[in-house]
Amino acid sequence: MIHKIALYIAFTAIPFTSFAESEKKIGQKKLYSGEKIKALLITGGCCHNYSFQATALTTGIEKQVNIEFTVINEGGKGTRAQISLYDDPKWADPYDVVIHNECFADTVNSDYIRKITKAHESGKPALVIHCAMHTYRSAKIDDWRKFLGVTSKRHEHKAQYPVIPFAKKHPIMNGFPEKWITPKDELYVIEKLWPNSKPLAFSVSERTGKKHAVIWTTEFGKARVFGTTYGHSDETFKDQVFIDLLARGLVWSVGKL
Repeated sequence: MIHKIALYIAFTAIPFTSFAESEKKIGQKKLYSGEKIKALLITGGCCHNYSFQATALTTGIEKQVNIEFTVINEGGKGTRAQISLYDDPKWADPYDVVIHNECFADTVNSDYIRKITKAHESGKPALVIHCAMHTYRSAKIDDWRKFLGVTSKRHEHKAQYPVIPFAKKHPIMNGFPEKWITPKDELYVIEKLWPNSKPLAFSVSERTGKKHAVIWTTEFGKARVFGTTYGHSDETFKDQVFIDLLARGLVWSVGKL
C-alpha cells in the first residue's frame, strides 16, 4: 500500500488512515486496536528531511496503532514561519493528539505562540520531537518551553549516542532496550527540566560528560506531553526502536497505554 503525505495548502488538509491489509495478520498483536485515534502531525522548517520523516513516522506507527493521521507540512524550509492553521482558535479540536516535529527557531511572535500553547494547556495531548525543542527558542516568553517540559537552545555534534533508561517501569519504556545506541544523531543540551517533567532516559555528552534527558514526559495544564530530543536523521526514523518508542509515547499521551 502506498502512503501519501497530505500537505496543508491554504486551508485544505487531507487525512489518511491506518492498518494496511498486509499488516492484518492473524494473531499479530497491536499496541492499540481500540477506537481510532485521530492524530495531527505538524512538520516543516529548516535542517531536516521532513517529507521522509513524516512518511516514516506515520507508516511506522500505523502498523501498531489504530490511527488516522492528518499531516500539515507548511512554512517552507527556513527558520521563521507562522502557519495559517493556528488562525483558527479551534485548530486542535478535531484531533485526539498533536505531534510537533517542526523547526522554526526564529519565530518570536508571542501572540502566535500562545495560539498553539493555549490548545495544549486546555488539554490537547502532544508528542514533541527533536527540533520542536528549538522551535521558538528565540522567543522571550517561556510558554512553549513550559509546554515542551525542557529548555534547550543548542545541540552537540552528531554521533551514535547510547541511550540509558532510568525509568524502566514506566509503560513508555516497556520493551525499550537496556542500552540503545542511536543512529548518527544530535545530542540536545538540556538547560532546564521544568517542574512537571519526568525524565525516562538519558545520554551522556562526549564533550562534557554531562547527562542530558533525551526521553521524558511532562504535564502542561490538562495535557499529557511525551518528548524526545532525538530524530535528526533519516536513519533514526528508520530505526524500529525509535518508531516503537514514538508509538508508545503517542498511545500514552492519550491515556490508552
